[in-house]
Amino acid sequence: MSHLLKIDHLYKKFDSSEILHDINLKIDKGEVLVIVGPSGCGKSTLLRCINGLEEIQGGDIVFEGKKINGKNTKWNLVRQQIGMVFQSYDLFPHMNILDNILLGPLKVQKVKRKDAEEKALALLKRVGLEEKKEAYPRQLSGGQKQRVAIVRALCMNPKIMLFDEVTASLDPEVAREVLDCLLELANMGMTMIIVTHEMAFAKAVADRVLFMDEGKIVEENLPKLFFDNPKSERAKRFLSRFNFDNSLKGEKNG
Repeated sequence: MSHLLKIDHLYKKFDSSEILHDINLKIDKGEVLVIVGPSGCGKSTLLRCINGLEEIQGGDIVFEGKKINGKNTKWNLVRQQIGMVFQSYDLFPHMNILDNILLGPLKVQKVKRKDAEEKALALLKRVGLEEKKEAYPRQLSGGQKQRVAIVRALCMNPKIMLFDEVTASLDPEVAREVLDCLLELANMGMTMIIVTHEMAFAKAVADRVLFMDEGKIVEENLPKLFFDNPKSERAKRFLSRFNFDNSLKGEKNG
């Protein structure tokens, strides 16, 4: 079986600064890969390269068996299959929540409103926000807005989702709402690559953990093995800074 996403020897630099060096990874359908590492190590840049928001200077990105980093790649189509949610929610303030969510399916994918609305309402209910469908972004908390941003991305029916530090600007209690939402998506079988600084969450949700430092993959392992017995000295130093808690609602099933 071919991998849903495969990255071979990816290389990225800004001017003369090397940002990513010889990145190799594979992810299968339904798998959750969590990327951790110190600030500035290239985690977010890697996600942006996968989504075509950054050009790469070497290597290949292969999605569903096809190379997508060529000059003729139609990224507007690829991004419908590879969804991404950022730290900032970027909701349109003049539109209510439901209209924010429906904009992509209606305008880009030309989905019938009835079908798009049905899916949007089902997803809003799944993340506990069905009653907010007619509210405006200014009436929502940061955690609620981030959950709306996740639903908006999911309504495009992506085959893989990229999450870039989606709780970074939220206080711990509100962040927990968003993390529980991602845990729910994992249990639904959504394929995800998650960049996070929430180590307890990473341990709960990941099928595999990838540890990066200085633009390189230093270590990759199953979550229990990585967090309980990291192989590299660099990972041991990194993990020593964290206190792990069990305040999530649960762990990924299976």
